[in-house]
Amino acid sequence: MTDPEAGAVARRALPLLDLTDLGETCTETKIDALCRDARSGGVAAICVWPRFVTQGARALRGTGIRIATVINFPDGGEDCARATDDTAEALRDGADEIDLVLPYRALLRGDAATARDMVEAVRDTCGAAILKVILETGELADPARIREAGRLALEAGADFLKTSTGKSPVSATPEAAEAMLAEIRACRRPAGLKISGGVRSVADAGTYLDLADRIMGAGWVGPKTFRLGASSLFGALMQAREF
Repeated sequence: MTDPEAGAVARRALPLLDLTDLGETCTETKIDALCRDARSGGVAAICVWPRFVTQGARALRGTGIRIATVINFPDGGEDCARATDDTAEALRDGADEIDLVLPYRALLRGDAATARDMVEAVRDTCGAAILKVILETGELADPARIREAGRLALEAGADFLKTSTGKSPVSATPEAAEAMLAEIRACRRPAGLKISGGVRSVADAGTYLDLADRIMGAGWVGPKTFRLGASSLFGALMQAREF
């Protein structure tokens, strides 16, 4: 990728970024730094642990940068009541977007109802907030199964499908993204895609942007339909956008 090509990808990708810190050693100081970076980069959102939602919402008030947090993360458990309680608390604290891990192990053992029930319950709790459902595509593995999970999540009310927690051995892949985009295209209402985990270079971002353009058409990609969940990518994008 030439410098001008990288610059074009970076300028396109930065407004789509969910700037993320879901590290085990995250601190209030790191959240302050994340919010400063979010402002300087003009990103779509920050994505943080629930305990940092209030801090992020306060720091970014009035900027238009949204606050996302994770629920049922990263294990994708099956405690629906806890997921809805945690969602309600996050929304009270100022979250605009909820990234919910699908109970993918239930789906793998043939129990689609448990997975569907959680998405529907959290959807009901979210109200006007955006609901992104994390499929954990590296664990689902098979494109047909990824499509099944994506279809279930969309039918249950997801606004976005998201690839991964970033905590599994295999995170986002173009093959998984293609399967998810096929379900989004087939959906009878608008829905979006979030690529998360394993996006480490400007070229990686370009690969996923090109894929979305090819499947969904020119003009589809925007902050309301496409996000990149990454933290290590931010510096590279900021540097490349100057070319």
